[in-house]
Amino acid sequence: MAPENRRGLGAALWSAPSLLLCVAVLGWSGNFVVGRMVGATVPPVALAFCRWLVAVVVLLPFGWRRLRTDLPLLRAQAPLIGVLAVSGITVFNTFVYIGLGTTPVVTGVLLQSVVPVFILVFAAVLFRERPGLTQVAGLTLSLLGVWIVVTGGQMVPTRSGPATGLGALWILAAVISYALYTAVLRLAPPVHPISLLLATFGVGLAFLAPFALGEFLLGARMPPTPGTVAAVLYVALVPSILSYFCWNRGVQLLGGARAGQYIHLMPVFGAVLAFVVLGEALRPYHLLAGAVIGAGIILAGRRPRIPAPVS
Repeated sequence: MAPENRRGLGAALWSAPSLLLCVAVLGWSGNFVVGRMVGATVPPVALAFCRWLVAVVVLLPFGWRRLRTDLPLLRAQAPLIGVLAVSGITVFNTFVYIGLGTTPVVTGVLLQSVVPVFILVFAAVLFRERPGLTQVAGLTLSLLGVWIVVTGGQMVPTRSGPATGLGALWILAAVISYALYTAVLRLAPPVHPISLLLATFGVGLAFLAPFALGEFLLGARMPPTPGTVAAVLYVALVPSILSYFCWNRGVQLLGGARAGQYIHLMPVFGAVLAFVVLGEALRPYHLLAGAVIGAGIILAGRRPRIPAPVS
């Protein structure tokens, strides 16, 4: 392929939000599977710390010059970068890995699917985008679906059971944190995508470091096995660099609310990967919760019809 054609193909892919967002969601679905695979042997905070450390080390040679150029803009928006870093880097993935220690992948990705609903909540709170009655009804219905997931189809959460309530609650907290990240991403300064990734990854890593040290001092250790190394490399390269790169660009092209709808693919991708890799199966309450959450998302995503102007 000629260099001109390659550049043209790259530009076309960079301008294809649907493809970019699908790649991002597929990478994150794999992250849930890997987190579940190593959850019993790898400390969750250590996994998150190593993930972002490797991602920064890999990105830095490619983005150092751009980061230095964009540093004044990033410093001017330091509080915003801090919010993005804590919500999208420090909290989200760490809480996911903690939750996956006791929670099936299918439960985790079902909870992840309600990110668009919480984006609407943050848009209303932070940007005064008032939801309509159908959006409020959709939010309520989606939260009912979340309750079904967390309780495993029971009215009251229990310590045992398929949903393992505490782990599901950790993932739900992670989901709310990532919804905040996506809602606020619209305010990101106009810097190069690599600069934004390096800034958020680096700041998020700095906030995570004390917790990783505390986990280490309490005796948690990451086993130096080939499986652990492979897991760290995957979560650092695919769901970190590739997925965040694609997601940030997709949000830039479509906006947070529209891009958030692609999170609905996570239960599909995640369930297939969990079945193939881990042998997990869908349970009846998963299907019920998926139907309720899906109905809520459809309602929440509706916009009131605006009459066409009279010409």
